[in-house]
Amino acid sequence: MSGFPAALVLEQLLNGLQLGLMLFLLASGLTLVLGIMDVVNLAHGSLYMLGAYFAATLARATGSFWAGVALAVLATAGVGVLLEVSVLRRVYARDHLTQVLATFALILVFNEGVRMIWGPQALLLTVPQELARPVRLLPGLGYSAYRLFLIGVGIGLAAGLFLLIHRTRLGMWVRAGASNRAMAQAMGIPIRRVFTLVFGVSAGLCAVAGALLGPILAVQVGMGEEILILAFVVIVVGGIGSVKGALVGALLVGIVDTAGRALLPPLFLRLLPPEVASNLGPAVASILIYLLMAAVLFLRPQGLFPVRA
Repeated sequence: MSGFPAALVLEQLLNGLQLGLMLFLLASGLTLVLGIMDVVNLAHGSLYMLGAYFAATLARATGSFWAGVALAVLATAGVGVLLEVSVLRRVYARDHLTQVLATFALILVFNEGVRMIWGPQALLLTVPQELARPVRLLPGLGYSAYRLFLIGVGIGLAAGLFLLIHRTRLGMWVRAGASNRAMAQAMGIPIRRVFTLVFGVSAGLCAVAGALLGPILAVQVGMGEEILILAFVVIVVGGIGSVKGALVGALLVGIVDTAGRALLPPLFLRLLPPEVASNLGPAVASILIYLLMAAVLFLRPQGLFPVRA
């Protein structure tokens, strides 16, 4: 980081922290669904997209950003429960290829359904007025109040999820299911109800991320696919089925991706000829998280915090 202004480095670290915490909301649900239910759910990103569309529509209908977000979370969690009961239960016993095909079909259904209901144009979701102004963190460093709010929400939800998983009976059932589903079922744990609840909670977390990122990113059809790839990288880095791993992996991916895209191109410009640096910088920055994933897989094939079976 030598040679870069401290304010720029701090700003990019905060941006990476904010992206990482939002990725954690997606990846925590995805890793639980994959670790406990053994279901490869490619439609997880579609629930994120649905949460953003619900939030944009309901915020406009109620005139309140906060009411729109709260209602969007409830609506998306309800859709998630219906999806688990009506579709996913039928593929639990099938192989992963069948699950991939079924959930990929759901992506197409959700994308076309959203296009039919809301149209092909992106929706506008604006930052609430009380968080629209920057906050002065240090002399010469102003930072978006809304992004600070996202960091606070992410930390709060991560702490709440940690307490739920490690300090409650439901969390004990979830950990038992992630460790050994057959044994947990034999011990009398109602795995089917746990499945439904986990899927509903993961859908709600998707909606939180989609609704809160809506004012920063575009609310548009297909927005879930790009972030789903990042969420899969997170759970591979952190370890499948591990919420702790999802948090650490999300923070690593968020900070590496953000800092790489912001700092690598100007760094290369200082070290290489401009025509080489202009092509090499963005290219290396875009693959940095995949290099991170490859390094983790090489050193720890089960991820940083694997669930013990």
